[in-house]
Amino acid sequence: MLDQKELISLNKGEPVNHFLLLKKCEIRTTKTNKQYLYLELGDKTLSLNANLWDNFEGFYNRVIAGDIVKVSGSIDEFQGVPQIRINSIGKAQERDNVSPVDFLPVSKRDPEIMKKELLDRIEKISSSYLKTLMKQIFNGERLEMFLKAPAGKSWHHSYIHGLVEHTLEIIKICDLMSDIHSEINRDLLICGAMLHDFGKVEELSYETSFDYTDKGKLLGHIVISAMLINEEVKKISNFPEETKNCLLHLILSHQGKLEYASPVVPKTIEAITLYQADELSAKVNAYKNAVLSNQITDSKWTKFISLASTDLYNPGVQSEETGGTNKTLFD
Repeated sequence: MLDQKELISLNKGEPVNHFLLLKKCEIRTTKTNKQYLYLELGDKTLSLNANLWDNFEGFYNRVIAGDIVKVSGSIDEFQGVPQIRINSIGKAQERDNVSPVDFLPVSKRDPEIMKKELLDRIEKISSSYLKTLMKQIFNGERLEMFLKAPAGKSWHHSYIHGLVEHTLEIIKICDLMSDIHSEINRDLLICGAMLHDFGKVEELSYETSFDYTDKGKLLGHIVISAMLINEEVKKISNFPEETKNCLLHLILSHQGKLEYASPVVPKTIEAITLYQADELSAKVNAYKNAVLSNQITDSKWTKFISLASTDLYNPGVQSEETGGTNKTLFD
């Protein structure tokens, strides 16, 4: 285990003498045509930018994104946003006994509890065909990959075990909507929720850092998920064709719009429910984490978040009845 302060706990002026994960390393050019090295460095709690202005060529040629580096410097600010002022930086050595796993963010939820919640929910599926399909897919090595994978590279649930956490959130939202609207096919919707992002176990790599695999870039998680479902359905005798098509439609339409990479738009009440549930889970998680990690010093506002197309406000209002503790469905 690393014995160093978390980045998120450091304030301006405090020293940095840390092993950190190198997330980006790019040569950039200023408006005056001076080259500099732009770095993104992080631990499990936070990523911060840093720049090297001189004599960076040797370091640049020795490292790649995903390497661990030893950084000496201090916490600084630029336009109110924390960054690292580097005094020295070098690639970590084998004798330092550090691993990229030490720096990957992890869900705050217990993975074993989430695994049990997922498997317990599969047992509640009433359709024998759909339950059989779920048990075939969520099994063995594929299940373990699903339980470990992040749900995204950087935007939402972008941490180890993030995919199952995101999936469970959507299941709860979809179950609630099924309670409200009896016309919804609950089994179909819940199975769509479970499988909508399953392809991310192959779309993303997450051993040393979060990035896209070659297969992920070429096919994308929607196509990967649909191909898997189609193959597994073939193994189940007399699986209803309409059920298969409606389930595939949930996967293919879950990002809602053609410009968001969905091959089709939602055309069933289950599909529109899944799309909105996915949006709700993803956006709330992304905005929450953006507020926590991008807040400008001494301000309730974050820096401008490009993926949100705005800066975000954190009023800090807490419930008097709960004393500031907002229990969740998972508590």
